[in-house]
Amino acid sequence: MKPPPFKISHTIIWGSSLLLAIIIALPQLVSRHFNLYEMLANSAITFIFSIFVWYYSVYMLPAYSSKDLAKGFSVTRLMKTLGIGILLMFMLAYLQQLILSHLDFGATMLMIEVRGILISLTFYMFIHLLYQNYHNQQVSIALERSKMDNLAAQYELLRQQVNPHFLFNSLNTLKYMVESNDKHSVEFILKLSDFYRFTLESRKSDLIPLSEELKILNAFIFLLKARFEEGLEIAIQLQPQLDNCRIPPFTLQLLVENAVKHNIVSTDRPLQIRIFAEGNNLVVENTLQLKRNPEAGTGIGLDNINQRYQHLAGKEIQITPTEKYFTVKLPLLYEDRDR
Repeated sequence: MKPPPFKISHTIIWGSSLLLAIIIALPQLVSRHFNLYEMLANSAITFIFSIFVWYYSVYMLPAYSSKDLAKGFSVTRLMKTLGIGILLMFMLAYLQQLILSHLDFGATMLMIEVRGILISLTFYMFIHLLYQNYHNQQVSIALERSKMDNLAAQYELLRQQVNPHFLFNSLNTLKYMVESNDKHSVEFILKLSDFYRFTLESRKSDLIPLSEELKILNAFIFLLKARFEEGLEIAIQLQPQLDNCRIPPFTLQLLVENAVKHNIVSTDRPLQIRIFAEGNNLVVENTLQLKRNPEAGTGIGLDNINQRYQHLAGKEIQITPTEKYFTVKLPLLYEDRDR
């Protein structure tokens, strides 16, 4: 995206030039030897010269900035501006001498030239400062836009890793059920279809309502229960008022799936998973009964979830393993507060 051009308001240019002309006229207004024509001539010269310096500096700035701005203050540019300013002031002083011939040209010229140098220096430094600030803002905006684009690309990559990961495990589960002639195979396929319907509806969203995430999770739980039956106990203890909270899609599903992947699940040692709210966190807690030979992972899991929370809300999840439980706390997100 092309940045907007650097501009200085015409109101500022003409207003500041007029104000400077008035300031120049003040000493003569309070003088005992007040001369209206001299005051007007001095004010007019100051006004015309200020207008010229403003527009000349603004006009020349883009030509300089492309190659010199990064180097900072340029003495060459300053001397060129001063040289042109001194020449213009000499011409204006000569014009004043033609109109007011009674004035001493030498003293008048010196006074006007000093005034021109001061005006040129002041305006040059002021415009340079404005443009430097403008340039810094554009660089900051470009860096921030690049950072956001990079984060969006990273998040899109993370999000697209979820579906292949789950599909692999679901097909394995279906394989086990078909091989064992499980009577729930057809219902499993229907629930798997429902799950992927939820997936298609949610995959383009960065955050979805917790109620929608629970629909995904309930479909997933049915698929797991069809395989593990009494070996898996899952309790969801969430208040209805939390339904409007936001959560990255498939977060709860991934946590439950990881718990099943890394822990023993059997009727002798049922894996217990509990999902509840605690303070400003959504908590997923499972009993810790690690397998001796855990399944190979895909490298997504907790790191995926943590990075999504960092990218979307600038927050991190809390992971607390103990001797008996493995607990993950997810920050509760609200659409307005965490936008």
